[in-house]
Amino acid sequence: MLIPITGERTAIPRIVVAGTHSGVGKTTVATALMAAFTRRGLRVQAFKIGPDFIDPGFHRAATGRPSHNLDGWMLSRAANEEIYARAVGDADLVIVEGVMGLFDGESGTKETGSSAEMAKWLDAPVLLVVDAAAMARSGAAMVHGYATFDPKLDLGGVIFNRVNGAGHYRYLREAVEAAGEAEALGYLTSEDAIRLPERHLGLTLAQEVASPNFLSELVRWI
Repeated sequence: MLIPITGERTAIPRIVVAGTHSGVGKTTVATALMAAFTRRGLRVQAFKIGPDFIDPGFHRAATGRPSHNLDGWMLSRAANEEIYARAVGDADLVIVEGVMGLFDGESGTKETGSSAEMAKWLDAPVLLVVDAAAMARSGAAMVHGYATFDPKLDLGGVIFNRVNGAGHYRYLREAVEAAGEAEALGYLTSEDAIRLPERHLGLTLAQEVASPNFLSELVRWI
């Protein structure tokens, strides 16, 4: 029997951590948020969009709970909603990590399989991760595009990654807030200490890097 997202499950706060592109830092930001809220005593339920078995390992290291996969390309909306509803039972907060770029999915004209599609299915706001390493005011133009591309999508806020310090972030925040489409919520720096290593095909397993010290460093920056 399918379990719809209704009642108490609807009331559980939730966000989808999405990015402008692959490699932008979604896993770093999502894992940091999961670890930070878990260390504050909240029961955080994690999900990963797409058939990924690596990122859920980071989620579990951060939350102490299994992370579950959602997939709008291989599974129906009803099946995804059932997976979600069965997993969130006692959770205080749900954090869903997206896949690829926010609107990337089955094709160039459809949202099937995308993070945007899943966010709308779950009625969840999107936290957009933007790589700001080589931009300032241009970051606002990028955020404007993502905020207005799909009027049905709720872009709740922006986290800038690979920022070169507080001064750089101030430019980014002022530009985004002047544009008015989204709120800049914070940033991470380009420090190696909070960067998840990449390998051939991206196969870096959580148990290799997600030590308590590494998670503590992520939490410190969040």
